[in-house]
Amino acid sequence: MKKSITKPFIGLLLILLCSCGSEPSKDPVSLYSEIDKTAAPNTLTNKEKKLGWQLLFDGTTTNGWHGYNMGKFPDCWTIEDGTLTMNTEGGAESQDIITDKVYRSYAFYAEFKLAKKANSGLIFQVAEDTLYHYPYETGPEFQIIDQEGWPDTLEVWQVSGANYAMNPPLVKPYKPVGEWNRALIVVNGNDVTFILNDSVTVRYVKNSEEWIKLRNSGKWADYPDYGKYDEGHISLQNHGSKVWFRNIKMKEL
Repeated sequence: MKKSITKPFIGLLLILLCSCGSEPSKDPVSLYSEIDKTAAPNTLTNKEKKLGWQLLFDGTTTNGWHGYNMGKFPDCWTIEDGTLTMNTEGGAESQDIITDKVYRSYAFYAEFKLAKKANSGLIFQVAEDTLYHYPYETGPEFQIIDQEGWPDTLEVWQVSGANYAMNPPLVKPYKPVGEWNRALIVVNGNDVTFILNDSVTVRYVKNSEEWIKLRNSGKWADYPDYGKYDEGHISLQNHGSKVWFRNIKMKEL
């Protein structure tokens, strides 16, 4: 005998079908497109708020940030014209700043501008512990550098948009000194993507055979805890040169 489909079952089926279509996107390119590039810096549009973006820097205070292993905001950083940037001060300890909070799966967006011969980075999955002196000992780095003005020859994995000391960028869409660049890091489990100025520069799968080979064959062979943590802080690196950061945003996935 053919059984009839009850109304409650049909209702449940419709709910399931609708919910599948409303699942938030985790595609890096789609996430990058959610950012309104025409909006005023250090603000969130109503659309961005509805999509789950959070502002990590308001342009006027250092709320939400502190110096690595310091417990306070370091004197070697300052707020200048609505940007986070470095000044000429700083001691032997790490000069990098990190988010107060730790994150696991997310999209992290920031805009940056470099002075001549500047060098910096966006470091993530950072463990804050006195076992370490610098964030890069544990976290991967979205490389930021003035490769055109750098006085020395750079490795392919040292130019802007690279996964420092691991993956060279697939393309090189960096802007010249004095112009604003847009960077996005998407961490979705072990899948990591870098976007620079509308172009995907790096894709890798953490703990894959390729990742393990790169990690063990280069610079990080001397850093046993590099890449160890799946949850961590996000860091802006102070390499002793002038870089400006603004419009820093986060969407947890």
